[in-house]
Amino acid sequence: MRSYYIKRILSAIFTLFIIATLTFFMMKLMPGGPFARERPIDPIILERLEEKYNLNDPIIVQYFKYMLGVVQFDFGVSYKELGVNVTDTILQKFPISLKLGLYATIAVIIIGIPIGIVSALKQNTWIDQAAMFIATIGVTIPSFVVAVVYISFVAGTLGWVDAFGLDKWSSYIGPVIALAAYALSFVSRLTRSSMLEVLRQDYIRTARANGLPKYKVLYKHALKNALIPVVTYLGPMFAAIITGSFVVERVFAIGGIGKYYVESVSNRDYTMIMGVTIFYAVIYIFMVLLVDIAYSWIDPRIKFGKSSGE
Repeated sequence: MRSYYIKRILSAIFTLFIIATLTFFMMKLMPGGPFARERPIDPIILERLEEKYNLNDPIIVQYFKYMLGVVQFDFGVSYKELGVNVTDTILQKFPISLKLGLYATIAVIIIGIPIGIVSALKQNTWIDQAAMFIATIGVTIPSFVVAVVYISFVAGTLGWVDAFGLDKWSSYIGPVIALAAYALSFVSRLTRSSMLEVLRQDYIRTARANGLPKYKVLYKHALKNALIPVVTYLGPMFAAIITGSFVVERVFAIGGIGKYYVESVSNRDYTMIMGVTIFYAVIYIFMVLLVDIAYSWIDPRIKFGKSSGE
């Protein structure tokens, strides 16, 4: 078990190294430069700017300097905002995105999983059909569409909540709904299908035949095994909600890291783009690693690093 965890950690580090390397060279291959303008900059000013930010060094030297900074969690300074450090911006703005992501994830867990369980237990009834119909709609509608409809109808037409910002607790409702809609629908469908598959297993029939109480069969035997695929999805889902919040943050005018990421792309702020991209990669890789570790806690029968015949 320990060797498996070590291999996964080393694999995560190597993956992060590849992502950082590709991000750096992709930025360098983009046409133009961070100081490109509609009106050309004076060559002397441009030369001084490149010298200030070490852009006149050989690309391999720039690469090693940048990777050394990544190891130290130092992504340099913004090319567009004078005196603004990329790392400081991430640390200041990311808690806002994290807060939204946590609320959305909690909504997915406390609503999506119970809906999937009830649908499985009420298979082919009107409850099951209604829940899956709504879940299908939730999977097909993009988050920015949900956000725009919410702002137009709930905030605009009805005037129940503020359309933009996070000044009140009610201001979180719209962004959380937009972020959680797809994941909640997917988790509901995944929980239902996994629960139905487990309920058809022989050991469930045996437990019922032996006279075990229904609640004990469902919650001690069926639910625990049915949640394994769900837990597999929850880790990457949480990372996806956080890293995908830049569209929702832009629509709701929320000052999270996602909003700054969109602005950095528009402004060709390369250090900000690379810093946020690598930071998002760290979150995603960490959550996938956490899911792998959670396997052994959910079901001790799962063995790592061994073939099924051993």
